[in-house]
Amino acid sequence: MTLAGTRSTKRERWGWYFYDWANSPFYSSTTTVFGALSMSSIAAEDAKKNFTLNGDRACLDAAGKADTLHNCDVTLFGLHFPAGSVWGYLLSVATVVQVLVLPIAGAVADRSHNKRRILGGFAFLGAVAAAAMFFLAGSDWQLGAVLFIVANIGYGGSLVVYYSFLVDIGGPDERDDISAKGWAFGYLGGGLALALQLGFYLGHDTFGVSEGTAVQICFLTSGLWWALFTFPAVRALPRRHTPVDVAPGRSVLRAGFAELRQTLVAAKAFPLTLAFLGSYLVFTDGINTVVTVSAQYGKDELGFGNSVLIMTILVIQFVAYLGGTLHGLVARRIGAKRTILGSLVVWIVVLGGAYFVQPKQMLQFLAVAVGIGLVLGGTNALSRSLFSQMIPAGKDAQYYSLYVVGERGTSWLGPLVFAGVGQATGSFRLAIVALVVFFAAGLVLVWLVPVRRAIVAAGNTPPGVL
Repeated sequence: MTLAGTRSTKRERWGWYFYDWANSPFYSSTTTVFGALSMSSIAAEDAKKNFTLNGDRACLDAAGKADTLHNCDVTLFGLHFPAGSVWGYLLSVATVVQVLVLPIAGAVADRSHNKRRILGGFAFLGAVAAAAMFFLAGSDWQLGAVLFIVANIGYGGSLVVYYSFLVDIGGPDERDDISAKGWAFGYLGGGLALALQLGFYLGHDTFGVSEGTAVQICFLTSGLWWALFTFPAVRALPRRHTPVDVAPGRSVLRAGFAELRQTLVAAKAFPLTLAFLGSYLVFTDGINTVVTVSAQYGKDELGFGNSVLIMTILVIQFVAYLGGTLHGLVARRIGAKRTILGSLVVWIVVLGGAYFVQPKQMLQFLAVAVGIGLVLGGTNALSRSLFSQMIPAGKDAQYYSLYVVGERGTSWLGPLVFAGVGQATGSFRLAIVALVVFFAAGLVLVWLVPVRRAIVAAGNTPPGVL
């Protein structure tokens, strides 16, 4: 079993923080900004090319640009859908694929003699695929879709193992603070990387490259950043892990599948832990969707240019650093559960405000961005640490595999709702406000979970403040 609560060194904790720093540009730059802004445009070029070849200009507006939301359709496996909905549907597909391949990661990690190696393997798989999105250009959006899905497999697999280290480096009263600091540090890293990329993107003419090439280079640098900073993070993480024994003649992979089945059965004995996990899965779907579609909402519904959108998301990143730190401080005083409930109320208010933002009104858009930043990191960080209190000893990676797989397994619904409402109504304004239901439902469900009883039922000691 893992040595839960063993006091960690400063180096080990900084190693844990640093992996959040390492992987954040994939989320902040590749997923939130450049993927969201470029994938629909590249798909539109494919649609535009096909319509032009057929002599049909129905999907083009008066300026000859593709009408990505209404009339310009792309085709994949015989299915037809608007180019503007490609990104939302791709996010859904990427999460479903993770559900199919990630459940074993936690079980294998708990049975491995070197969790750090497994973390590094997933991280470098994701980093290579993310960097290879450099080759995404022209109208070949299908290549980008495949690479993005592979990168998400690496990202999700590494998070399963990374989250499980939280139990190794912090005791019950320390984890809220450690988790909040890690999430805040990750947003600081993602913000710094995005700031450098933004400077390059906006000054692409100075560097003698086209706007499209600048986006490709930003994809490349996000992958390189992820790979480069994974090295010191993995080396600094603790080795204090005693793996579950594997029977002679059985591979770690095969034993891992057997252990996963046992975990799923055993988890039924901890219904309160599962109740909190279910509550988390509801509202985190809304959080992930807001983050990944915000740039598209600003571009297609509010009419902002790419430079404004990237700067706005940059504001979110740095405000999220402050917000994550603030959540940790508040949780010390009133407990993680109450802090999470308060942040969910703020999410509902912010989304309501997003519905009323008028086109080209940058101050209104920035106000919404600041609101998102204040609650973005802290809500998930405290959920991550609170869940760690409800895990039976020695099952850390396995239960975090359920955590991450469950998150990925449900987070297809939010993008699907956003894309579907946008396609049905021809407006993303109703699509963005439809996401309120995830936060309202999550608020009620978290409020109903007796977290102290859940922690005690798992055999752990509750922190002083809940």
